[in-house]
Amino acid sequence: MNEAGAPLAVAMSGGVDSSTVAAMLHAEGGPLVGLTMQLWNHRRLAGAPGIPEHASGRCCSPDDVHDARRIAEHIGIPHYVVNLEQRFEQTVVRDFVQQYRAGRTPVPCSHCNTAVKFDQLLATARQIGAEAVATGHYARVRFHAETGGYELLRAVDDAKDQTFFLWGLSQEQLQRARFPLGGLQKSEVRARAAQFGLSVAGKPDSNEICFVPGGDYAAFLKAYAEEQGDPVAAGGGDVVARDGRVLGAHTGVHRFTVGQRKGLGIATGEPLYVIELDAARNRVIVGPDQALLARTLTASRCHWIGGAAPAPPTRVEARIRHRHAPAPAWAEPLPGARLRVEFDHPQRAITPGQAVVLYQGERVLGGAWIDAAA
Repeated sequence: MNEAGAPLAVAMSGGVDSSTVAAMLHAEGGPLVGLTMQLWNHRRLAGAPGIPEHASGRCCSPDDVHDARRIAEHIGIPHYVVNLEQRFEQTVVRDFVQQYRAGRTPVPCSHCNTAVKFDQLLATARQIGAEAVATGHYARVRFHAETGGYELLRAVDDAKDQTFFLWGLSQEQLQRARFPLGGLQKSEVRARAAQFGLSVAGKPDSNEICFVPGGDYAAFLKAYAEEQGDPVAAGGGDVVARDGRVLGAHTGVHRFTVGQRKGLGIATGEPLYVIELDAARNRVIVGPDQALLARTLTASRCHWIGGAAPAPPTRVEARIRHRHAPAPAWAEPLPGARLRVEFDHPQRAITPGQAVVLYQGERVLGGAWIDAAA
């Protein structure tokens, strides 16, 4: 609970979810202040090849900031824009670029939640006297009386559950987080938005990366690298079969991800997929769909939400992508904050750079960053 008389901060992105949270909390009474993060200058890199001039309709765009301010005025709460561009670029954008250049597929939303939204935004909230931040995430937090710790739980609406992006939160961050939508279905949220008369009640959800307008990751990476004076090397490398046969050429490993089928630039008698990226030798290795199946993965930078690793091996359900159905597996913590996960059944396209998030029923145990599959 909030300290007596302390305001509650609500992170307002300008979308229907966070706007509904603000309206719900305001209706409950108590002091409330809206905070909108300014994360990326959308005029930056605009007009570069593959990057549109305008970024309307995207999360954290100028239009969204305007919508957030308008909603705050509508419900009658103070609203402030918090400039976190420097922190966002250092911890999210640069990691995104480095990971792609290394042949990995990053998850920038996880970094943003841990290092920006529930770190810097919470610090800003405290500066104005707020001890907690409410967001529009679909997740739940529960205090465990026996352990004295906080648990992260999956949302009631499984289709909207966002715990895959929240596994890096610390105990202190969970203690200060509020997720009012965790027990609601998305349809209920839109209905409540309409009841509150919110202008964003019918606004579409944004499912793309906020700082990559147009969705062309390779174009963004190229433009950003050139701006930073570290351009992507001209020319490409070979597209090869698993036995080493050269099948074609590519223009950069950063343009591919494991499991990709389209855009390989080769014609064969059977469908081929990217099964591995070898950035050191600038090779894209392709093979049949069956070659994407693996039962075991290793991961690093493991984070356990309860603070300590469970006794190995631990029975879990593991998710390897946001839209991946958690699959039964054994998890074995390893020295050096590393992790080994062995699935009961082979999983398709286990991708280095993505996260593996571990569950026991509705509870999130923790997660780690995938290094390799076997």
